[in-house]
Amino acid sequence: MLRICIPAAIAAFAILAGPAAAEGFVRIADRDTFVGTVAGKELRYGMFGISLRVMPDGRIDGEAMGWDVAGTWEWRDGYFCREMDWSGTPIPANCQLVEKNGDRVRFTVDRGEGRSAAFALR
Repeated sequence: MLRICIPAAIAAFAILAGPAAAEGFVRIADRDTFVGTVAGKELRYGMFGISLRVMPDGRIDGEAMGWDVAGTWEWRDGYFCREMDWSGTPIPANCQLVEKNGDRVRFTVDRGEGRSAAFALR
């Protein structure tokens, strides 16, 4: 059962939080700003032990609940678009709104229309 919940958590890049609200987050609208924000850093979502790295070359790697996560990403029309795999479980492609507030980056699925999750930058 828990293994079934994790793809949903990672899917927003992880999900589980409610719909996005302002809360001081500012949109990241271009690739260069996004890469400058996440390059060399780890994105952590502690509730599920999610730890991800988004590489400037379009790769994603990390782990969730002890299992590997791998994927690819691109910046398209102002959104972070990614596709991932969680230890053999595909996580379908999705384009996401990205916002930053201090040391937190929030991803909101479906181009900002769906659920969101905020990751700590480490």
